[in-house]
Amino acid sequence: MTSRALLVGSSGGHLAQLLALRPWWDGRERTWVTFRTPDAESLLAGEHTVWAHHPTTRNIPNLIRNTLLAVRLLARSRPDVVISTGAGVAFPFFVLARLLRVPTVYIEVYDRIDTPTLTARLCRPFTSLFLVQWEEQRRFARDSVVVGNLL
Repeated sequence: MTSRALLVGSSGGHLAQLLALRPWWDGRERTWVTFRTPDAESLLAGEHTVWAHHPTTRNIPNLIRNTLLAVRLLARSRPDVVISTGAGVAFPFFVLARLLRVPTVYIEVYDRIDTPTLTARLCRPFTSLFLVQWEEQRRFARDSVVVGNLL
């Protein structure tokens, strides 16, 4: 049986880091959740993609819209795992995945070495596996697993 993955992340560098996981997600049934931007449309051409609402930072209406999107998508797609590199769009997906007992994997971005991102801090309580890309990131994420630089 092929596993189903829900890959959630902002466009740009967050999406690039998820795309770098291709050896893992290639061959799996997958759905992408990101923002409709020219780079995302180009990079995800031919992929099953659901467009999230942005901006997400301090935007309560879009948080509500993305929460409703997460409810519909998690109920419809029934993923085996939700994976994210952030940013804000990940939060409602992690909360709802946890409530539905769907495992979640958060990968802290490579460019935050001294302090965790806001999204990492928000998602951490709902994360089954927390991954970092640098050994130095373990200072603020002691129980994390170092996977190395994705880019």
